[in-house]
Amino acid sequence: MSTFHARTRVARARPRTAKSPTRLGDVARLARVSTATVSRTINETGAVSEATRRKVLRAVQKLHYYPNAHARSLALGRSNQIGLLVSDIANPFFPELVKAIERDAYQRGFEVILAETDYDHERLAKSVRRFLERDVAGVIIMASEVDMPLVAGLARRRVPLVFLDLEVTGQGTSTVSVDYGRGIDEAVHHLAELGHREIAYVSGPPNLSSAAQRLQAFRAAVARYIGPRSHPRVYDGDFRLESGLRAGREILAAPSRPTAIMAANDLMALGVVKACRAEGLSIPRDLSVVGFDDIAFASLADPPLSTVCLPRDALARGATAALLNSLDEGSHAVTPGMVPTYFVARGSTGPAPK
Repeated sequence: MSTFHARTRVARARPRTAKSPTRLGDVARLARVSTATVSRTINETGAVSEATRRKVLRAVQKLHYYPNAHARSLALGRSNQIGLLVSDIANPFFPELVKAIERDAYQRGFEVILAETDYDHERLAKSVRRFLERDVAGVIIMASEVDMPLVAGLARRRVPLVFLDLEVTGQGTSTVSVDYGRGIDEAVHHLAELGHREIAYVSGPPNLSSAAQRLQAFRAAVARYIGPRSHPRVYDGDFRLESGLRAGREILAAPSRPTAIMAANDLMALGVVKACRAEGLSIPRDLSVVGFDDIAFASLADPPLSTVCLPRDALARGATAALLNSLDEGSHAVTPGMVPTYFVARGSTGPAPK
């Protein structure tokens, strides 16, 4: 046989292959234990001596072994992923909320999958279905655009659920409620003490429960501090800055102008401020403005925005605690206490102009 053919045959006998990934058996062989012991150690699902645990973890580190997420879920009997739905990721309120929820979930060994509804019922339903297809351990819905048929369908799947401001009952289902009235009452009282008697309001979408509750609280506070016969003008908004700008222009174009404007969230309040600036008005000398949420931008505005604070940390703790307690107990979720709101006075409110 020629040298050429011999070399060709050798080359064919040793094909080039990629390095194989480390498997559970590789860790077991290096640690000199069974694969079951490695699995129990990694997943923390059974009794393992401290010496064995250290031996397995050294092997894991040496081999750079990364456990298969699906296999880990099977071993634990559940996924370590939580679905999180928010309305509008462009609204600074929600990234701050997502960060707080992700931090609390991480501390309990869970990772968060995020989806945005954009205030759309159909999009919310599709996102929930995708979560269920991925076999998430539970779902936190920090959005108001939820209808009861969807809730009923989710409850039948027996997936632990946490809703925002939606009174639902059932196994593994709970609600995080917000006390909108307290902070809004404080805000209107603050304006009334400054001499304001004509206060306009920019509302969120009327079909959203959170927007409806804020409007109801505003009207109740106006009746309490200004008078039961007072009928404040209400302008439609959609929680976005542009709608606050449009409402601000409409308010300023009216024959009679209020001395103060309150908006259902900070983004719309900042839109109102922009409309006032365009008309050459000085805030708060000519007009006072109040928002809701207390996003990070509120204190950085010029002037700093007076607003009602909805604490994201408290909201996140309530939501994650309710969901994870439900997972641990396998029964009814623990409904957290109501999240309080409070008014923060800053530079955008002042005495009513004479």
